[in-house]
Amino acid sequence: MTPKGSPAQKTAVELLQLYKAKELSPVEVVSDAIARIRSLNPYVNAYCHVDEDGALEQAKASEDRWFRGEPLGQIDGVPCSIKDLVLVRGMPTRKGSLTTPSDAPQDVDAPVTAHLREAGGIILGKTTTCEFGWKGVTDSPLTGITRNPWNLEMTPGGSSGGAAAAAALNLGVLHVGSDAGGSIRIPCAFTGTFGIKPSFGYVPQWPTSAMGTLSHLGPMTRTVSDSALMMSVIGRGDVHDFYCSEPRSRDWTATLDLGVKGLRIAYSPTLGYAEVDPDVQALTAKCARVLEENGATVDIVDPGFADPTNDFETLWYSGAANAIFKLSPEARGELDEGLLRVAELGRRIDILDYLRAVDRRIELAEQMVEFHSRWDLLLTPTLPITAFPVGSNVPANWPSDNWVTWSPYCHPFNMTQQPAASIPFGFASDGLPVGVQLVGPKFRDDLVYRGAQAISDAFAATFPTDQAVLAGA
Repeated sequence: MTPKGSPAQKTAVELLQLYKAKELSPVEVVSDAIARIRSLNPYVNAYCHVDEDGALEQAKASEDRWFRGEPLGQIDGVPCSIKDLVLVRGMPTRKGSLTTPSDAPQDVDAPVTAHLREAGGIILGKTTTCEFGWKGVTDSPLTGITRNPWNLEMTPGGSSGGAAAAAALNLGVLHVGSDAGGSIRIPCAFTGTFGIKPSFGYVPQWPTSAMGTLSHLGPMTRTVSDSALMMSVIGRGDVHDFYCSEPRSRDWTATLDLGVKGLRIAYSPTLGYAEVDPDVQALTAKCARVLEENGATVDIVDPGFADPTNDFETLWYSGAANAIFKLSPEARGELDEGLLRVAELGRRIDILDYLRAVDRRIELAEQMVEFHSRWDLLLTPTLPITAFPVGSNVPANWPSDNWVTWSPYCHPFNMTQQPAASIPFGFASDGLPVGVQLVGPKFRDDLVYRGAQAISDAFAATFPTDQAVLAGA
């Protein structure tokens, strides 16, 4: 078990205070993180690439700056990781695929990576993803299976499963994930960590995702306050992303402690159509009571839209087809069979069916704008289930082989581009974590953060330790 005084137990906020007081060095913190990755990564497969020498070199430079009292930025000396769909200068971007080159380190950072560096963040390496981020669990032909720290026989979810496992086990502090249909929120719910899919347009994304405007980049952390700090760094405009090019910045930590008193919160156990595990529903109902006890007005209200899964699949499968059929026939033969099947379905979609799905996406977004004229936040379960065994895209005896069907609470809000966060809120009877989801109006991520902080303050979730992973090894 990790000693409470060790660097691995510190949040980013705490580390920065200790650096300022010269009571801890970035070199000590990064060295500890590297040692933990060496020890624990073989069990969970969270990282697919670690730059030990580069991270230590960055840490020494950070230590020198703190010694002079001249930190580079808001997160100087804090260890970070980047999901392996995102460019990092000097590291390969393999995307979980045998079709990508292993000997081609990038010569440029993605904007989100550059923003972390500019603020003094130390890039430890790249975290695992399923191939091209195509599904809700994390395994790939290239990197194999990534496992859940709470039970190594279970999936951590995906596609940002490596980042979630790293966050849960303190293998770094701030982690970049991506979410085109739940890929931040799913693994955060399965691993007892915090993740937010920010409003589309807040965090720049370049190169553009194959999933287009469904895809969001965002923070994955152990605490809400660390996430808000990280969002203050990465939530800036960049000329590379024309959706997000306006220069701007915001301190997302400033309103964290305003609480939920006076907020109007709709609690929807099923969105009107989902089936949910009784343990998950009971914990989400408990969360609704916690919000009410803290001064919010909470009512059971469904948002009023029909299940948009078919429209989401039309949009998503089309994106997959556009990405995959750029590859040669020989390269396509090396792909995950499930991804190839989805891409083939996408290739067969008629253009008029695609445009009708776009129209219904707009209608859904308009419905949610109207809904949020009456309700500040929407509370739901993040997922209707807890983590299931690795090696499958769906739980045992699930009525469909489509992973989207077991994440009905996530993808609607990729279609509407709203901020949505998964907050850890206890454990089901199987001992696995449960997450609750807060959804806010587009560009009101501050409300989501306020609600998430209030939930975390009222119910301090317990995070994994070395013991949790070794017990299942």
